[in-house]
Amino acid sequence: MIAAHADWSLDARKRWVTLARRQGRGWQASAPRLVGDPATLAAALIAEGLPAALGLDLPLGVPRGFAETRPEQGFPAFLAGLAGSTNFFAVSPTLDTVSPARPFYPARGIKGMTRAAHAAALGLPDASGLSRLCDRATAERPAGAPVFWTLGANQSGKAAISAWRDWLAPALTAGAPFKLWPFAGGLHDLLRPGQLALAEVYPVESLRHLGLKLTGSKRAEAPRRALAPALRDAMAALRVTPDAALAEMIQTGFGTDAAGEDRFDSLIGLLGLIGVIAGKRPDFIPEDPMIRAWEGWVLGQTALPH
Repeated sequence: MIAAHADWSLDARKRWVTLARRQGRGWQASAPRLVGDPATLAAALIAEGLPAALGLDLPLGVPRGFAETRPEQGFPAFLAGLAGSTNFFAVSPTLDTVSPARPFYPARGIKGMTRAAHAAALGLPDASGLSRLCDRATAERPAGAPVFWTLGANQSGKAAISAWRDWLAPALTAGAPFKLWPFAGGLHDLLRPGQLALAEVYPVESLRHLGLKLTGSKRAEAPRRALAPALRDAMAALRVTPDAALAEMIQTGFGTDAAGEDRFDSLIGLLGLIGVIAGKRPDFIPEDPMIRAWEGWVLGQTALPH
């Protein structure tokens, strides 16, 4: 089978994907490359005729308070229904234009803006309603950013916009053979020839699952280079063998340019995905109907929110 992970960004120059193919009891991984057109990447994975899974570093799901206002049966149907929408994805510059029909905010920083006010504009009781359960803080990590928030370094709204609007919504409407985890079931049940399993995978979460810890910022080349021995050990434990180009990239810290952290994340996310496929991490989905229908979950995460 094929496993891949795409580190996502609004900027196509920072979208990198790392692929691995299972060979016997192990995996052969190749060096990260630019995603390019995501529809072309997905079609190529499906065309190989093997079970295939693609991890995505972006939200797949919406918070339950928002979902309760929707007529659809779940997130995949909701997402497909967004094809061709322009207003939904337009980021509001002020709260005056925020609504469930236009939830993304803010377009830029404004003095005095708060997430509580954003939540109120969406009809949610408080700021916590902006977050899915998998976005909230656990005993293992701090909270992630809400889906519809688009400002600052710790935000995922812009990645959601670019992936949902430009790729996933049109593809689902056109009948692309995608199965979204966990909405369509457990990951192993989705690994079938002729379809592509898509799952939300976060490299920062996978890093913990692998038992790896950077000694500095992942944005700097030196900490990534210092992690090379431990990273190779983690890959060996998963029976993942790098090709020559990937081995060189690991040794040199994934490069000194700004995309080095994106190449690094694409490999870490891939290893997190393989860990679940190989049974090193459980394919855990909380027994919560709203998570399974609307909010989604992060692959490999077992810690529940506070």
